[in-house]
Amino acid sequence: MTSKAQRTTWQCLRHHARVLLAACAIGALSMATMSTASAQDTVRVGHFSWPGYAFLYVNQEKNLSPDLKFEFTVIEDPVQLFSLLSTNQLDVVFSTIEYGPIAAAEGLGFKLISLSNLGYGSDDIVVHPDVKTAADLKGKQVAVLEGGLSHIFMGIWLEQNGVKWNEVEMVNLIAGDAAAAMMSGQVAAAELWSPFNLQVLNDLPGARSVANSIEPYWLERALIADAIFMSDEFLTKNRDVAVKTLQAIFSGVEYWRENADEANKVIADAVGFTIEDVESILGNGGLTKVIADNDPNDGTLYMYSLEDTAQFCGVAEGDPPFGQKNGQIKDHWELTNKWWVTFGFMDSTVDVSTGTDCELVKEALQGG
Repeated sequence: MTSKAQRTTWQCLRHHARVLLAACAIGALSMATMSTASAQDTVRVGHFSWPGYAFLYVNQEKNLSPDLKFEFTVIEDPVQLFSLLSTNQLDVVFSTIEYGPIAAAEGLGFKLISLSNLGYGSDDIVVHPDVKTAADLKGKQVAVLEGGLSHIFMGIWLEQNGVKWNEVEMVNLIAGDAAAAMMSGQVAAAELWSPFNLQVLNDLPGARSVANSIEPYWLERALIADAIFMSDEFLTKNRDVAVKTLQAIFSGVEYWRENADEANKVIADAVGFTIEDVESILGNGGLTKVIADNDPNDGTLYMYSLEDTAQFCGVAEGDPPFGQKNGQIKDHWELTNKWWVTFGFMDSTVDVSTGTDCELVKEALQGG
């Protein structure tokens, strides 16, 4: 759910975001062919390579939304994707959810629309064999992807266990490098996602997981989540198409729920993953039986339905799964916003209403 390029993302966003986003956009255009078509049925979609972002490919392959045409831009650096979104060169971007408060504070011209999936065992906090309690980490190096969800995950866990986040030395490492640092003993703990968490747990005798995103505390808070972002221009000038696009995303999810083997092949081709890796991440049943059968082995992501995410946004009756509550997007926003202020990425908090558009989710649900 995270990308190697998030470190660059936060370096851009943290300092003079508007200027850097414009600069990054110029570079991004040299990497991807962008359409200048203005037809309402053309939707320009950006994402980096991750199976959880590929359900519009399923929709397109199966012609589930025949009145929409999707043009995809795959760039492994989210800052370039968000820069294209903020300059109206993309309409939709899939990424991790934590960028919403930053975008709102900087006035970057796009909105957080809804959650798309939830980490269900995808992320671990792993400690070195010498670490017996959280207190043993004081003064030691701890690997996180700075400015990403793993940073917040680690901060919360430390404080839950009586250690202030700044009593350890946070080291900014992508997951592969963090796993190598764990194996060599350079860091005492790391936040790792699949498959790097399993690599360390399997290959470093005595290493153990002290927190995992499948645990009820994390599921209830929906911390480790991916989301859908749309540009303000798309939302205002082409709102009917924006509604149809949101419906199309979740139509792809629903097709996959019923035809996982077939859809996983489409997704593997789209994002350049092996079918085995896609199946290990998404599963073969899409976690559709998790709640009923308590089966934790069918992938490491829970894909939200349109109704789930409408409940999370507070625009449909009922509660989302995993003990989450109606309208929880506000709590999630405030949680991430609080930590960005704590970590020094933001100066102050911003209201959730300035950076979200849950009404679009309501319109999509009602229209569906």
